[in-house]
Amino acid sequence: MRYNITGEPMPVVICHLDKDESMISESGSMVWMSPNMQMETVGGSIGKVFGRMFSGEHLFQNVYTARGGEGLIAFANSFPGAIRAVEITPDKPLICQKSAFLASTQGVELSVFFQKRFGAGLFGGEGFIMQKISGSGIAFLELDGSTVEYELGPGQQIVVDTGNLAIMDSTCSVDIETVKGVKNVLFGGEGLFNTIVTGPGKVTLQTMPLSSFAASLARYFPSTTSR
Repeated sequence: MRYNITGEPMPVVICHLDKDESMISESGSMVWMSPNMQMETVGGSIGKVFGRMFSGEHLFQNVYTARGGEGLIAFANSFPGAIRAVEITPDKPLICQKSAFLASTQGVELSVFFQKRFGAGLFGGEGFIMQKISGSGIAFLELDGSTVEYELGPGQQIVVDTGNLAIMDSTCSVDIETVKGVKNVLFGGEGLFNTIVTGPGKVTLQTMPLSSFAASLARYFPSTTSR
């Protein structure tokens, strides 16, 4: 499989498949393809279906296969931002925000990831459940806004505002801390909690989470009251 990513801030990944090669995608992410691409909707076991649901994805996935020769298929972001191609190996799974998975080659598996620390899950911005991407292959992830990467050493930490954590290596850990000072909490505009990511491992942060974008627009829309 060969690919190129183009068109940010509304990006698309265009994949060129060899004969009988397949891609797995989320429902609704395909935007165009060659006529010889054959689609099959799959669900898997009950555990996998509900695992995808809890991690913010659709219950079923689509498998596209190039039949009779080389094929072409493209997948697009659902929100202005970025698409990142990441190589997944059995010894290096990734932990991602909900709904990050866009598409992948066969051999990549999507499952649910429960944060080990209850406090981090309850207040850390992505909830108690995130996505775990494992297996072997190339995965394409959709992120909100622009992205910045940091490589954390053992024990090194970075403080992240709620919702800005997009991807981290499975070797990283997540916790939360309360914003200190009553004045800071009441008037600082940064909420009650920050997310603390501890290395070792790579962390990818996003500049405009969908939740922040929606909140920034909400104040420009008049509120409605029922009559």
